[in-house]
Amino acid sequence: MNYVLFILKSALEDFRRNKMRTFLTSLGILIGVASVILLISFGLGLKKYIQNQFESLGTNLVIIFPGQILQGGGFRSGGGSLGGARFDEKDVLNLKKIKPNLFVVPMFVKTITVSGEGNSAISDLYATTADMFPVRNLEIDKGNFFDKGDVEKRSKKVVIGSKIAEKVFGSADSALSRIIKIENQGFRVSGVLKSKGRGGFGGPDFDSFIYLPYKSAYSFNPDKKFVVIYLQAKSPESIPTIKKEIKNILLKRYKEDDFSVIEQTEILKAVSSIFGVLNIVLVAIAGISLVVGGIGIMNIMYVSVIEKIREIGIRRAIGATRSDILFQFLAESVILSLIGGLAGLIFSFIIVIFIQRFFPAYINIQTIAIALGVSSFIGIIFGVFPARRASKLSPIDAIRYE
Repeated sequence: MNYVLFILKSALEDFRRNKMRTFLTSLGILIGVASVILLISFGLGLKKYIQNQFESLGTNLVIIFPGQILQGGGFRSGGGSLGGARFDEKDVLNLKKIKPNLFVVPMFVKTITVSGEGNSAISDLYATTADMFPVRNLEIDKGNFFDKGDVEKRSKKVVIGSKIAEKVFGSADSALSRIIKIENQGFRVSGVLKSKGRGGFGGPDFDSFIYLPYKSAYSFNPDKKFVVIYLQAKSPESIPTIKKEIKNILLKRYKEDDFSVIEQTEILKAVSSIFGVLNIVLVAIAGISLVVGGIGIMNIMYVSVIEKIREIGIRRAIGATRSDILFQFLAESVILSLIGGLAGLIFSFIIVIFIQRFFPAYINIQTIAIALGVSSFIGIIFGVFPARRASKLSPIDAIRYE
């Protein structure tokens, strides 16, 4: 134990005498460790962010798409919405028979130009039912939602996002009860939604959507078809049964490859797998800086061996073994790496704390273990060669070295 303490004190004293060299050598490890930790924390934050986004769009959802969009746990190349089934009201009525009190929400989507008060904007039109609002966790800010009666009466009512209200009318208050033109057809604004924000990373801008009764949108949708159908289950446990019933109903009209019945978790896993692979690639690239830092440590340790050749000779002459010399220089290399690793960890914590104001990045226990483990590994791998050279020096030749 005393010998270990002596080695540690000796290493720290050597670092104290060569502060600048120690700092520059550890800097490479600091940058490498910080890069790896930050990328891992961003990956964890991204996964949490995507999960929060899906949860904000509604829970216990089963989504029916045309075609097959998932394959092997990921998105199918080319997507599935370009072909497959074209759902209609008969499908919706059949799906409503599955269980009582189950939301079944059809949706037709089209990119449109809207105008009013001399202003215009590009928006996505969502022709749907009144059940879309509770299913997608949409909240009203001004006015009211349209209801089931508005759908059946084909009322010229719309509910618009806050950003569309600002672009076209200047504010949510100004938009309420005003006429907004959708491709030259007038609709009255019955309500303005609370801001929901963008879906992140180039995702949809939910505040730029316009919702109207699907029967009021037949002029935009002459075929009376739906591009997607949402179903909301009462509980997660009931989802497998509901998916099975949905497939049985749709197979009476369509082929198995004509549609996809997907729950939110499947989409979340597919999206997460894409970003997971990307994050692994980025971490691997960041790992290159760790190798560079390790090479820097190896170079400095070779210099340290040359500087201490006479000291090594004296120590060997008074009884130090080769393993003692090997341990001395290997310990210095590991300590140097750990200093850089700890500094990188502290630096990463500071960056993550700042970023958490805008993005849910975080550092977990596994990340800390990886950081310290990698630092130690780098120190051992790149320190062993200089340490072996030092341990193999002849005592007589070392003492005579000038």
